[in-house]
Amino acid sequence: MKHILFFKLVSSFCLLLFFSTLSQAAPALWSVEKNGVTSYLFGTVHVGDPSMQGLPGKVKSAIEQAENTVVELNMSALSAFEIQTKTAAFIANSNSRPLPLAVSQKVYKQLEAYFTKRGINIALFNSTPAWAVMLTIVQLEYQKAGLTDTYGIDKQVIAHAIKHKKNIKELELFEQQLEMFSQIAIMSDEMVTQTLSQMEEADKFIKDMIEAWKTGDDAKLGKYYELSFDDSKYARLAEQVLVIDRNHTWVRTLAPNMGKTSHFIAVGALHLPKQHGLIELLKAQGFKVKRI
Repeated sequence: MKHILFFKLVSSFCLLLFFSTLSQAAPALWSVEKNGVTSYLFGTVHVGDPSMQGLPGKVKSAIEQAENTVVELNMSALSAFEIQTKTAAFIANSNSRPLPLAVSQKVYKQLEAYFTKRGINIALFNSTPAWAVMLTIVQLEYQKAGLTDTYGIDKQVIAHAIKHKKNIKELELFEQQLEMFSQIAIMSDEMVTQTLSQMEEADKFIKDMIEAWKTGDDAKLGKYYELSFDDSKYARLAEQVLVIDRNHTWVRTLAPNMGKTSHFIAVGALHLPKQHGLIELLKAQGFKVKRI
């Protein structure tokens, strides 16, 4: 798995966005209709920079037309203290091993070199699970690139929905997302090694992915989805945990209500394409899905 964590480290912690203003972009928006009720599906990116401020008009209109706004997780509803407390409690109550026991000596040395280059003592992470260290690395790299969730599309969608007094529904709990990362950390060496490798080629990948998202290039997004996974055991595990299982769970949750009331659904862009993507899964439930 070479790139999937760029879009999926997720929700709770940050991801992408770059370059020109969002008002000039044309990211894909889908209508989802059944029983005469029209909902909307929008693939997002979770972090951005100031140039990405402002949702496209068609997205704002869809939010306003829908009765409910659905997101993966509403981080705006959690304070920094709550996030720290929940994370600490999860780590304390989980079976996560501390970093020196979770990874091999070789991988630990790679991590040590990474942090030393950034003036950070790896000993600070010796009681931390490998998955949390991985998230820290991703956060550091996006901070260096000037990317934050403040300008992420999810947060902007939530803000617009609140402004128009829409019901905000979450697909997951914060603890569920921590559990997700904990599951893929079963293969800690592979997870850390690939995360470090991803950081080396982050700039080009981010720019290409963002351009595909901004222009609504579904074919290119599908291509990047395929490139995100190889045939390794770790890649299959990551795809299953981070994408496939969640997509099926979300559709089971959403489909019964979408036939009754209108929903604006905003989730990470890589949840939409392919056989197990939300578009195909909703079609299988009898919804008419059309790009608008």
